[in-house]
Amino acid sequence: MEDSRKILGSWIEGPQIDPERQGDDFGYRGRRLGLPEEGTGSIASTGRRLLAIVIDWWLCALIAYGLIAHRNPLAANYWTMFVFFVMSVLTLATIGSTPGKRLLGLRLIRLDGGRPSIPQVALRTVLLLLAIPALIWDRDGRGLHDKAVATVEVRI
Repeated sequence: MEDSRKILGSWIEGPQIDPERQGDDFGYRGRRLGLPEEGTGSIASTGRRLLAIVIDWWLCALIAYGLIAHRNPLAANYWTMFVFFVMSVLTLATIGSTPGKRLLGLRLIRLDGGRPSIPQVALRTVLLLLAIPALIWDRDGRGLHDKAVATVEVRI
């Protein structure tokens, strides 16, 4: 008969992780995606991605105010969202970077390494503008907006 303390101890300690599988669930961000830990092609840091969005949003706000919103300042936010959407779709689908991402050395790629299509970028941008999907991340630091279209932001 097995010692009851051993049985109780295993229950209290919780499930044990097989050491051979431990590398699959732990490690650096991007390991599960086959990306390098550092340097070109590694997952972009959260701070750089947020700063890139702030730069892009500020640029779009200037464009929106300069073109349209100076006549009606209350409409500035709506026009900023529209300009942000158009700029993101056009730049991410063609060169893989918005001006803010390019300035900070970031690029958007598909998980297979290719360039995202226009529908992928459009859906990703809509989800980004909704904010909530972008605020929910997985352990690799990818938001739901990236997971929905199978993309990842990497360093150039």
